[in-house]
Amino acid sequence: MHLHILGICGTFMGGVARLAQAAGHRVTGCDSGVYPPMSDQLRAAGIALIEGYDADQLALRPDLFVIGNVVARGNPLFEAILDSGAPFQSGPAWIHDTLLPGRHVVAVAGTHGKTTTTALLAWMLDCAGQDPGFLIGGVPQDFGVSARLGRGPFVIEADEYDSALFDKRSKFVHYFPRTLVLNNLEFDHADIFADLAAIETQFHHLLRCVPRRGRVVVNGRDGALARVLERGVWCEVETFDVAPSWHWRAPPAGPEGLSAADHFEVWRGGLRVGAVQSALAGDHNRSNAVAAVAAAAHCGVAPQAALQALARFAGVRRRLETRGAVDGITVYDDFAHHPTAIATTLAGLRRRVGAARILALLEPRSNTMKLGALQAQIAASLAPADLVFCYAPRSGPHALGWDPAAALQSLGAKARVYERIDDLLAAVLAATQAGDHILAMSNGSFGGIHERLLAALARRAATAAPRTAP
Repeated sequence: MHLHILGICGTFMGGVARLAQAAGHRVTGCDSGVYPPMSDQLRAAGIALIEGYDADQLALRPDLFVIGNVVARGNPLFEAILDSGAPFQSGPAWIHDTLLPGRHVVAVAGTHGKTTTTALLAWMLDCAGQDPGFLIGGVPQDFGVSARLGRGPFVIEADEYDSALFDKRSKFVHYFPRTLVLNNLEFDHADIFADLAAIETQFHHLLRCVPRRGRVVVNGRDGALARVLERGVWCEVETFDVAPSWHWRAPPAGPEGLSAADHFEVWRGGLRVGAVQSALAGDHNRSNAVAAVAAAAHCGVAPQAALQALARFAGVRRRLETRGAVDGITVYDDFAHHPTAIATTLAGLRRRVGAARILALLEPRSNTMKLGALQAQIAASLAPADLVFCYAPRSGPHALGWDPAAALQSLGAKARVYERIDDLLAAVLAATQAGDHILAMSNGSFGGIHERLLAALARRAATAAPRTAP
């Protein structure tokens, strides 16, 4: 079958393309401003890409058009597809119909931690020899790809965002998981949800999709998830986090000289499963880890084996990823784009670096951030940083509908706002000193700030290096 995918360079649709190709289909696709890193991965896989959405792509006559949720009415190719009566489907619906029948589906849902938990779960199953398939909204360091077909359980990052312009259901209701992880639940996606209650309804719909023989692994301390469960659950439920009464818990167990967030015990009821030192930093990652251990157990992986895999897990790109260090200054990249994620990422880095200075760089680029729905929480989330640099263009597709300078006013002189990347870069370079940790947070490319910073720091270090006598 020939599939032509609209919006193919997004992380999700690019993963669909790789899975379709692995399943034996011919795959082509298009996007606006065909862009890396997904475009590079797809071309390397031999998938032909077309720039733009011209209606003449209808002449490709694929067996099916798969439509990404970036496509809106007025898109010339989609309008031509509608007019012609050609068959089309959303990406999540295609996954449900084609890839998931007969497989044990393991889904990870929640506002934060989905990518890390999904990647970790896939790694645990892989280390146990189960050959899992997966579709992840990031690239795990251990696999090097965001999607794999596999032959065993299928692990999928279950997003509550809508499926397509003609399918406004959340993506995750297409997956019908046998094992479901619910990490946490907060208000997000202000462009499609009016409030938290609307998102809770979508999670209620997700619970309706879990079979009676399935299992829900849920964060026991999350009030919104508790409300979702109160509306109905039809399968076994296991709770996780830190309380002694919950099914799974991971209290800190840091010995002398180790960060408590990186070294912790895992308990199943009253039984201590073991302890592990992980490369993942922060309380949120301890929560992600115990959720993954619990879900892996439902897939037949012994908790001790899951902990051994966790100890070897390298993490996910763009999740507190070290991009480089020059002259004693370390630069990190992180996908954080919600106040809670910003706060937990900063807390994790603070636990790792101690009293060293942290310079936080923020690009408020997500739809929710651009709309300003969470602007009142941003200053508090950035407070642990020593200096804050916010990129806020006044025009273009990433312009904000609110005033970031006013939102960050409570941080005083340590917070600065810039309309141009070049100005922000210059200010960061002027402020840095040996021993600093620079954390850039965005769900986009942030204008290549990481590479530009490292290159500028290298030039500065070379210029300052003492010359040797001839």
